Amino acid sequence: MKKRKDKKGAKCRIRRDDIVIAVAGKEKAAGKTGKVLKVISGKGKVIVQGLNYLKKTLRPSQQSPKGGIIDKEAPIPISNVMIYCPKCARGVRVGIRRYEDGTKVRFCKRCDETIGKA
Repeated sequence: MKKRKDKKGAKCRIRRDDIVIAVAGKEKAAGKTGKVLKVISGKGKVIVQGLNYLKKTLRPSQQSPKGGIIDKEAPIPISNVMIYCPKCARGVRVGIRRYEDGTKVRFCKRCDETIGKA
């Protein structure tokens, strides 16, 4: 029996260019933060600048005649990161507030600080 892949990703409040902190995995102990470069909603993963590096070997080619080893960011599960609130200085849960003029903003549920557009 084949598993059906869900094309639509789960509800996610993390967007590109958000600052996030690692709350699980190998980067948790260091308390590393980084900027979200890409959100892969179908797989429930994000690529974060400065987190979850892997070594990739390059074969010699015309662009890199010597080849070599490069560091590259790998996807990390969305459940392993939280949005970083600069006022609280920690990872926080986020809510969405709707104003009368129709605009929606995200806010920190701990200190009530607005984080960005929804």
